[in-house]
Amino acid sequence: MIWDFTCQTLSSMFEKLLGAVSDAAGSALSSIVEAIRTMFEGDPETRRRVSFSVAIIALSAKMAKADGIVSQAEVNAFRAIFDFPPQEARNVARLYNLAKQDVAGYEAYAERLARLCGSGALGCPVLEEIVDALFHIATADGLVHENELAFLSRIADIFGISEERFEAIAARHLYPDEDPYSILGVSRSDDFSTIRKRYRVLASEHHPDRLHARGLPLEMHAAAHQRMAAFNAAYAAIEKERKAA
Repeated sequence: MIWDFTCQTLSSMFEKLLGAVSDAAGSALSSIVEAIRTMFEGDPETRRRVSFSVAIIALSAKMAKADGIVSQAEVNAFRAIFDFPPQEARNVARLYNLAKQDVAGYEAYAERLARLCGSGALGCPVLEEIVDALFHIATADGLVHENELAFLSRIADIFGISEERFEAIAARHLYPDEDPYSILGVSRSDDFSTIRKRYRVLASEHHPDRLHARGLPLEMHAAAHQRMAAFNAAYAAIEKERKAA
């Protein structure tokens, strides 16, 4: 768990963090990061959890701003993948609004998330889930702008996600009714045993419970469940196709 919004202590801490900066200040987000470092100096685990949540909110807002306009559809998409109770809406909205002013600094937040990832290894499933969630925001208004795609590609580079895996993530969002092979990252020429093995690896690595143990925020479990559903649907489609052949 990165940040359980039901935790009253962390909720009040978040209030203090936001109260320490001005919405009008251009350095507001960096001030929050510094406040986290200072407030939780003796509690590295809480510092990591809060830092991760702040970085995810900020990166989601900057993703929406990448094409120059933050649409209501993109805001709604963020709310769908980042679950929080109604009483925390004001806190989350204030941080989101600070971040969406421009895309400046997004690489720093991506680097922060990469350092905070549960596995710390290249191809970290938690980081793949974050890219997947950002694609969900990018496609919410019905069109992925070239600037958004460049934004996502750069984040994938920072996260150490291979081009093959990035293309597989993109395929699920850009071509949702097309090639299930791309979604699983396999080829039509692969035999079914190879495809089944790949599916089982993905299902194991990206199971929401396992991702939670590795550090995926509870607030992002809805996105993780959506991705598992896509893997399941792609595998079922391939299995049906192969049986009919």
